[in-house]
Amino acid sequence: MEVVLADGLLARCGDPCALLRGLCTPLSPERAEALSLLLERLAAGGLPLGEAEAKALQRAAWEVALDRCRPLLRGGEGAAAGSCVERLQLARAARGALRHCVQLCGAPLAARLASDALTELAAGGGAGAEAAVEALVAAAPRLEEPALVARCVATALALVREEGEEAVAVLVAGRLLPALGGNEEALRRVWEGLLSGDEAPQAGRALLALSALADALLPQVPSALDARLCPRFWRVVQQGLTERDGLCRKRARYLLMRALDLSSGQRAELRCPTDGKDESSLFWWSAEKSEKLLQFWETYILIMETLEGNQIHVIKPVLPKLNSLYEHAISGEKGCWLFHPSWHMCIYKRMFESENKTLTKEGILHFLELYETKHLPKSLDFSEFVIGPLMDALSESALYSRTPGQLIGACPPLGMRLQKFLATYLMLLPEEEKGSFLLKFIQKMTSRHWCAVPILFLSMALAHIPACKVLSVEGLQALRCVLQCTMITHQILLRGAAQCYLLQTAMHLTDVEKVSLPEVSSFLLSLRPDESLRRDTMLWMELCSWLQVNDGCFRKSVTSDTEHQETASLCHYVRSLVTEYLKTSASERENCFMPDWLEAKLVATMILLAADVEQMRNKHSGKSNIEWIELETFLSPLLDVLMKLGSNAYIPTLKTDKSLQLLLTLLQTRSLKCSNTQDDKVLGFIRKSLVTPVESILEFILRRLTTNELSTAGDLDRCDLYLALIPEMVNLCLLVSWKKVPYIQNFILSLTNASIRNLQERNCEEELKLKEQIKKVASMASLTAVCELMDQKLEVDFESLPCVGALKRFISFSQLNEVLKKPTTIEEKNSLCEETTSQGWGKIVARYIHDQWICLHFTLNSFPMLAQEYEGTSEVSVSTAERSRKILQLALEALTILPSDQVIPVFNCMKVFVPKLLESSESLCIEAFDMVWKIISSLSNTQSIFWSNLKAFVQFIFDSEVLAAAASSKGEAYAKIKEIIFKLIDMSTTKTGVFNVVLTYCCRSWILPTVDDRSALTNAFLNAGNYSELITEACVFGTVFRRDQRLIQDVQAFIENLGEECAANVVTESTNRDDHYVRICAIKFLCLLDGSNILHKKFMEDIFVKLLDKDELVSRARTRYYANSLQHRIKNRVWQTLLLLLPKLDQNFLCGILDRVFQAGFGNNQASVKYFIEWIIILSLHKYSQFLNKFWDCFCYNEEKLKTSICTFLSVLSHFDIILQNTSEKKPALKKAIIIVLQWCFNHNFSVRLYALVALKQIWSMCRMLHVEEFEALTPVIESSLQQVENMHGTGNAKRNWQRIQDHFFFATFNPLQDYNLETIFYTLPRLSELAEDEWISLSKFDRFTDVPLPPAFQWYHSRAELCDLKPSDWSQQDIGSNTAETDNQTEWTDVQKKIIPWKNSTPGSDLEMVLQDRAAKLGKSNSRLIVVASLIDKPTNLGGLCRTSEIFGASALVVGSLHYIQDKQFQHLSVSAEQWLPLVEVKPSQLVEYLQQKKTEGYTIIGVEQTARSFDLTEYCFPEKSLLLLGNEHEGIPANLIHHLDVCVEIPQQGIIRSLNVHVSGALLIWEYTRQQVIKEKQQK
Repeated sequence: MEVVLADGLLARCGDPCALLRGLCTPLSPERAEALSLLLERLAAGGLPLGEAEAKALQRAAWEVALDRCRPLLRGGEGAAAGSCVERLQLARAARGALRHCVQLCGAPLAARLASDALTELAAGGGAGAEAAVEALVAAAPRLEEPALVARCVATALALVREEGEEAVAVLVAGRLLPALGGNEEALRRVWEGLLSGDEAPQAGRALLALSALADALLPQVPSALDARLCPRFWRVVQQGLTERDGLCRKRARYLLMRALDLSSGQRAELRCPTDGKDESSLFWWSAEKSEKLLQFWETYILIMETLEGNQIHVIKPVLPKLNSLYEHAISGEKGCWLFHPSWHMCIYKRMFESENKTLTKEGILHFLELYETKHLPKSLDFSEFVIGPLMDALSESALYSRTPGQLIGACPPLGMRLQKFLATYLMLLPEEEKGSFLLKFIQKMTSRHWCAVPILFLSMALAHIPACKVLSVEGLQALRCVLQCTMITHQILLRGAAQCYLLQTAMHLTDVEKVSLPEVSSFLLSLRPDESLRRDTMLWMELCSWLQVNDGCFRKSVTSDTEHQETASLCHYVRSLVTEYLKTSASERENCFMPDWLEAKLVATMILLAADVEQMRNKHSGKSNIEWIELETFLSPLLDVLMKLGSNAYIPTLKTDKSLQLLLTLLQTRSLKCSNTQDDKVLGFIRKSLVTPVESILEFILRRLTTNELSTAGDLDRCDLYLALIPEMVNLCLLVSWKKVPYIQNFILSLTNASIRNLQERNCEEELKLKEQIKKVASMASLTAVCELMDQKLEVDFESLPCVGALKRFISFSQLNEVLKKPTTIEEKNSLCEETTSQGWGKIVARYIHDQWICLHFTLNSFPMLAQEYEGTSEVSVSTAERSRKILQLALEALTILPSDQVIPVFNCMKVFVPKLLESSESLCIEAFDMVWKIISSLSNTQSIFWSNLKAFVQFIFDSEVLAAAASSKGEAYAKIKEIIFKLIDMSTTKTGVFNVVLTYCCRSWILPTVDDRSALTNAFLNAGNYSELITEACVFGTVFRRDQRLIQDVQAFIENLGEECAANVVTESTNRDDHYVRICAIKFLCLLDGSNILHKKFMEDIFVKLLDKDELVSRARTRYYANSLQHRIKNRVWQTLLLLLPKLDQNFLCGILDRVFQAGFGNNQASVKYFIEWIIILSLHKYSQFLNKFWDCFCYNEEKLKTSICTFLSVLSHFDIILQNTSEKKPALKKAIIIVLQWCFNHNFSVRLYALVALKQIWSMCRMLHVEEFEALTPVIESSLQQVENMHGTGNAKRNWQRIQDHFFFATFNPLQDYNLETIFYTLPRLSELAEDEWISLSKFDRFTDVPLPPAFQWYHSRAELCDLKPSDWSQQDIGSNTAETDNQTEWTDVQKKIIPWKNSTPGSDLEMVLQDRAAKLGKSNSRLIVVASLIDKPTNLGGLCRTSEIFGASALVVGSLHYIQDKQFQHLSVSAEQWLPLVEVKPSQLVEYLQQKKTEGYTIIGVEQTARSFDLTEYCFPEKSLLLLGNEHEGIPANLIHHLDVCVEIPQQGIIRSLNVHVSGALLIWEYTRQQVIKEKQQK
């Protein structure tokens, strides 16, 4: 119609040029569209023109193009006016007019437009970039100059490459590149620019351009340019398939499917050249194998499209199809790849990068399983893929979680699969590739921040590779870098285990001929002895064995002296190592700094290793008497230096430092297995050798500490070294040579007296000298070392020495918190040391004060009457209390001065004074409590010092005397301590292990005091009663951990289960920080209580009542709670503890409390809680049968109260034989039980009837055994009922449930008396009642927790084997998943869910701003002639759903009331991007009449979805091909003024009562019916 009108107008108008100029002024959207239409007709030759008229028309078109269209596109005249929709219409018309002007004017105008546009873009483009691109789009088809074409191509490619300008890039790719594609030379240039060289755009932009050029690059007819023959094209497609952006993946799939459709249609022979990496081609096609190829690619695309859903239940059934892909991809005859393996890698990479971690895990497991099940040909892509995407995916900790069926402590599936994969994969690699692959693998482990769990399992996988010599020096260095990466994690056990595995990796995989012993020792130095590599572990022995086997094979290494080469023998290396270590050059001799300790640790480690290797070698050779020749040689240089220390004052300082460092390192070596050092022959020989120079060493230390030889701040490090040696020297003499003990005593005497003299000296000079102050610091440190040595209570009696009296007098009258003044002058020769030392003056002052408090604590502990003894000697006599108060104030002052890592001795002193002052100076004591709590709470994130400070804090606050003193007054201090208790419990919920420290100390001090006095034991236990909240909270303690916390605990449990096999378990100090240990400690504490002890009895009764209160509180807070919720766990823990206490309670207490137990039974309890309540009732009635009347009363409540709880009491009756075991008169009780149970056998609730029948069966068997005559009349009824239920049959679940309830462990196997033990209560029953695994406490944990022992006569320990062997099976649950396993075992599902993607009808794009005509050109015309009109609908959700439905069924357009709806979040949520693929038209409700009339003229039938008097039934109506579907408003339907414009009304037949369907549903039904009818017509026509 528009064409007819345009031609008519041109025919009647004599001057087309005037007509064009007239339409341009003013240029509204309507005039612009008319102008575009007229130019289109003129360009098509719609009006015959002479030569002059044609030239005039060209001039007019030139003016329209340059003066009107270009300014409009730039945003000039008229462009800013009107609404957004009007501006879009105006721009669209201007673009069309510009194209037609170029058609009229030809190459000159095209060249002018292109030149101007390129100039604008070269100048920066900015806001006008899109206008310039549109000008190039119009000009491109008519460009003739090669240079101009080349410039256009270069500019287009630059815009595509440019980051950020997404809208311009989309415009260029969607419009300009296809326009240039019509020119063969331009297309070639574009192709080269997109895929070759370093300037190629990123994959996303390249795919955008390639999708737009698909018609030209994948031509239907053979062409010189065919993308299928370019390896780079396929690499871009593969990259796109794995991009994170969904649109990139869609474009890549489109190109792949387009290429496949083209190949299958042409049926030609085709093979893409190899890209140099592999022999197999990235893409090939053969008509002969067309069917097999299609099968492979259809399966491949199905998998890739299914992965887009990101839903594991949809994807998992498709995963087995991956196996069929491999079957198609590998040639069985040739043993090579038919399809390039990189296509498979795309699938896995897509899975690895999924947001769904379950899908990621499935993908990794499937990939790792490949090499166990498939014999895959060699491919370089696989190795690159393992090092790249696979290892990136393996860095996610959550993937290493256990599967639901695995027990705690089992190795997670991914960990096991990783071990098998790495071992298998490496063995299949060619020998020449193994080393490089492993090196890259290990280096990858250092290339990013890895969490503790992934690096542990990767290290474990490396350690399990079969031994092969593939790693050289680079590999060893890479392993060392990984070791350093493991040190950043706080989980010590995981850190240690990773170190163990990495050392095993080095031993298994290192080629010893390519590494030297110095390189090996440097690697060993990275291992921490307190976490992994320590003597007497299996790992140490394995290392010794490795060194012995390879001794003499290590590569010779060149030292700094190039003329000298070390031999490869271990002994020769260690000898030279010790010699070189003790050598000092002239330039280093007077170095003021301490040497690095690492060097001494290295030498000591290698000496011990070489000695153990020597011992191992001698054992293998059968020698019984070992002469230790080599070990003596190693120690000889050291002994030479040590023997000269006391007599030769001129030995270089550096040499003395190094020798003493090595000596201390050797002496600090402890044997793990040998309690008696004499049993360790190596250490025994070393100690015997080192005891010889003891006198020389102590003489040297005494001289250095007591004279002025320590004169710089740097010398304080040496002071620490000397003082650390003193206790080691003492222990050495006690172990090896008691003859030297007198010399030790003389040394202590001399050191103490000299130190006191140095401290008592007064400086007469005006200016303080550094040397004098350092001497004071060293002297105080020496006294501290003496005090700490005496505190060890060694076999030597040091306290009888004359110097001890002088020491205690000096300490008692010394000024505490004395701040040493900073010296004003520093000697010139020491200036360098002072400037660079790590010891700031503030640290030195803090150290001095810290040492003062250590000495004071020793004095207070050793001489408690010190204050009283010396009170009279003081110039100003003060009372003991006042003196204590003053010292406590000084302690508070010290806490403000000292850094947090030096406050422990102050805490220890406060512990002594606070009990004495709580009555007289309570406020001061409370201030002390607050200050120490503030320090501890501020350290919660400081791992290095938190635990030691917490221990000291607990020993202070929870000291028996402090607690007793606070409890006696019941004042503010008592309340403050209870407040601190709950603060600590709260801290423990976020910092695991805090409560453990508190509870362990309290339980030990309350039940196992160190004092033998019985009165002390009684007083200590009184604290338990005064602070019973601590035990109550401990009994129910435990949080529900986050998933990441549970993962760490599971992995730690796995490592612990390895036992001695993993050295970390042996050498790592057990911290008992597991939350289970809190409850274990409380349980063991309760087990130690004696019911005959009045204090214990009262305490247990108090705990019992408080736990019942807590249970009632939880029940009131939430009447219904989920299984394994925190409420469920707390209730379960409460009843476990109550059950544990039950046997120790007497009759009177139980009589008063039993009603509360019964009331708990009436609650709505989870299964585990229900079992414990029933167990307690059974045991109570068994022990005291006189409580039976109370029990019978429980059945007398109304049915409303009993409906949820009667099963609990019926379960108790099922164990009636246990209850009556100690009762002499059984018949009356049986009679009562029969009467009660029979009533419930006829209950309307099926479950209640089953419980009643179980109880009836038990009670009736007892009656028959006892021959109860009273029931003879009931015998037929009861026996027939029981027989009937036994023989019931039918299609329902009745018989199955009856069998299940009888087989349930609580009725079939469980014995309340025989099974009363710790394992059943805390492990077996929670397991059988399907409580979460982290609630199961195994006996091994009870055994490992040794801080509080069980009583020696404790018998209730192990469960019976019959109960332990059972598996969880609740009778009331159905057999969940009984058929699932069978289904999962199938190799491939019979059918899978597949999303329909009609790729042929669309080219992927994201340009939402395109108007209808441009969108239609981009998307391609739909075959459908259905228009859906939804202008009357105003809810975004309904419009979004309709948009999705219309797009899926291929409607030609969706008409909406406003295009703004597509920006609505609700619309987008329902449409799922359908608006990008469906033409949308905006027609306001007020314009509907005009729109409907226009469509009628175009031949459309207007169909209304409405119930009218003449409406057709949908099932009977036949839709015309050109149908317009008008949908009504959600509330009013189709307005009356529109109904008469309808050609027909269709209604949906209904069966229900509700009158109408949702408008989206109604529309969807009609759209589907239209589609169904058209599909049937097409099939009939074919």
